[in-house]
Amino acid sequence: MPPSFFVSFPFIAKSNPDSGLIVYFCRLMHTAQEQLSKLGELLLMEREEDFNQFRALIAGTGIGQRQEKGICWYPLQVKESGFGLGEYPYLVVERMRHRDVPHQFKPGSTVQLFSDAITGEHPVAEATIHYVDNNVMKIILNGDDFPEWIDNGKLGIDLFYDERTFKEMKKAIEQVSHATQNRTAELREILLGEKKRSFTPLEKPYHPAPHINPSQEAAIQQILSAEDIAVIHGPPGTGKTTTLVEAIKVLSDMHRQVLVCAPSNAAVDLLAEKIAEAGINVVRIGNISRVDEKIMQLTLDGHLASRPEMKEIKRMRRQAEEFYKMAGKYKRSFGPEEREQRKLLYQEARDLRNQVRTIEGYLIDTILDRAQVVAATLVGAANPVLNKKRFDVAILDEAAQALEPAAWIPITKADKIVMAGDPFQLPPTIKSARAQKEGFHITLLEKLINKWEDAALLRTQYRMNTLIMGFSNEVFYDNMLEAHPQVEYHDLEIAGIDNHALEFIDTAGCGFEEKINPESRSYYNPEEYFIIGRHLTHIIENLGASALPDMGIISPYKAQVLMIMKEIKDHFTADHRRRIEVDTIDAFQGQERDIIYISMVRSNEKGEIGFLSDYRRMNVAMTRARKKLVIIGDSATLGNVPFYARFLDYCDRTSSYHSAWEWMAL
Repeated sequence: MPPSFFVSFPFIAKSNPDSGLIVYFCRLMHTAQEQLSKLGELLLMEREEDFNQFRALIAGTGIGQRQEKGICWYPLQVKESGFGLGEYPYLVVERMRHRDVPHQFKPGSTVQLFSDAITGEHPVAEATIHYVDNNVMKIILNGDDFPEWIDNGKLGIDLFYDERTFKEMKKAIEQVSHATQNRTAELREILLGEKKRSFTPLEKPYHPAPHINPSQEAAIQQILSAEDIAVIHGPPGTGKTTTLVEAIKVLSDMHRQVLVCAPSNAAVDLLAEKIAEAGINVVRIGNISRVDEKIMQLTLDGHLASRPEMKEIKRMRRQAEEFYKMAGKYKRSFGPEEREQRKLLYQEARDLRNQVRTIEGYLIDTILDRAQVVAATLVGAANPVLNKKRFDVAILDEAAQALEPAAWIPITKADKIVMAGDPFQLPPTIKSARAQKEGFHITLLEKLINKWEDAALLRTQYRMNTLIMGFSNEVFYDNMLEAHPQVEYHDLEIAGIDNHALEFIDTAGCGFEEKINPESRSYYNPEEYFIIGRHLTHIIENLGASALPDMGIISPYKAQVLMIMKEIKDHFTADHRRRIEVDTIDAFQGQERDIIYISMVRSNEKGEIGFLSDYRRMNVAMTRARKKLVIIGDSATLGNVPFYARFLDYCDRTSSYHSAWEWMAL
C-alpha cells in the first residue's frame, strides 16, 4: 500500500485492516486479463443480489400488496397526455388510492404502465419517470405512440426491473478483455498496471485564463500533455468543474472532440450546462425523461427539433400513420382488390418510415460530427447513436462514484482518458455484501490515485471557512488544501449570534437516545431535532425571513430526515421553509449551503454507530457548509471510534465544542 494513502486515511489501516483496497493491492501481480475476469465475476454477484432484492420487493404479486410496498400506483387518473420534445408520447397521471403511502418511484426509474380493464389480460408498456410530485407522476413512454389500450381505463404503474445497465457493463468488460492490437488494448494495459503512462511536452504553451489558479493550471497541463491517461483529484469546493470546462475549451480549440461522462444524470447535466455557457457546442445524449428540463435544448432531440428538416419529417410520420390506419380498416372478408390495396398501403407506410429513419440518421450523424463535446452518463455512452463514433478524449467526471465496469464503457470509445473525482467522497452503492468484501466498491479512479503519486491535486477551495475545512483537510487531504482568501474567514455576521463557523453540540448525558422505525428499520432521534429547531429559530429571530441565508439539514438516516421534514413543515412558515433544505447525505453531494446542520442520530450505551462508520460519507456531509457547520451528536457514543474521537479533539482545539444543555436551558 502506498504510504501516502494511510497518511491521508490512517484510521482505515487501524480500524479496517481487511479493507477492499488492501485486497486490491494484494492482487496487483495479477495480469490485466485476470483482473477483468474477476471484475466480471463481481459484476454477476452484484447483478444477482440486485435482482434478488427486487424480486423480494415484488413478492406477493397482488396489486394491493404492491401498493402497500410503494412499488405500484393504481388506479390512475390521466391528467394530461401529448407528445413532447423528440415526439415522444408522455402521460401525467395521478394516483387515486393509497395517496399517503410512501413510494419508491423517483425520476429516471424504469416503470411499466398497465391496464386491468380487460379480464384475463394485463397489457404493459415500458416507460421512464420524468418527475414525481406527491401523488402526481409524469412518464415518457419508450415508443413512437400510445398503446391501443390506453383509453380502456383502469391504468396502473409498476416499478420495473431494468437489466440494461448490467448488460452494458458486462459487454464493456468483455470488449476490453478481448481487445487486441488497438487503442482500447493499449489503454487497458496502462490502466491495469502492465504499462506506464507517457506525457509529451506541449507544442504551444498553455496560457491560463485569469480565473484559473496554479493547481488548476497544473491539472490542465497534465490533461493536455498526457498521451493516454490523466488523473485529477478534486476535493470539495476546489473548482473541479471549472477546471474540466477550461480543459475542454482548450481541447476544443485544438479541434479535439471530447466525450464527457459521469455516473449520474444530474452530474452530466451540470457539466453540459457549464460547457454550453462557455460557448462550446455540446450535445447531451440520453433518455430525455432523465434530463433536466433546463438543458433540454442541448439534447440530441433538442438539436434535431431546431433543424428545418424536422417539419417535413413530422409530415411524413403523420402520413405513414394515416396509411397504417387506412390499411387496418380492411377486415378479413375482402377480395383480391382490397387485399392488394391493403398491401400497397402498408408498403407506402413502410417506405415513408424508412425515409424518415434515413433522414434522421443523416441529421444525427451531422449533429454528432459537428459537436465539439458529446455528454452522456457512463452507461449512456453505450447509446447506439455512438456505436460508430470514436473520440479524441473521454473525460470521466465524478469517477469516484463510478463502478469500474461502467467506467470501461466510455474508455472503449476514446484515444485518451481523463478521470476526475475525489475518492474521499461518496463511493458507488454496492448491494452485494460478498462483492463488497472482495473489492467491487473500489473504483478505477481510487486504484489509479493510489498507484500513481503524480495525480493532479486541486489545492485551493472556494467554498468553506477555514475552520469548517480544517478537519477534513487534516484527515483526508494531508493538510494540502488551502482556503481562498475570499472564503477563508467568511461567516454569517449576525448580531446576537455566535458566528463561530463550527459548532459541535454534544447531547451526552441528556438522555437523547436513538429510536428505530419498526417498518423501515431506520434510526431517528427526536430530541436532536429539538436542538436543531431551537438553534434554527434563534437564527431566524435575529435575521428575519427576508435576510435568511440558505440552509441545509442533513442526516445519514432516512427516518430522521422524514421526521425533520414533518417538524419543519409544522413549525416554520412557508417563507422560512423555502430557505431550508432537508435530505440525506447522498442527496446533498455536489450541493452547498451557507449553514449546514448535521443530525448524527446514534446514541446508545453500546457505542454502536452503524452507518456512521462510512467516513467518506461524513466527509461529504461536513464539507457542504460555506459559513457555518453545526453538528449535533452524542460524544459518548461517537467518541469510541477513532475517526470521531479525532473530530472531538479538533472541536476542543478550535473552541467549537458546546453542550446541548446550553440550548435546553433557553
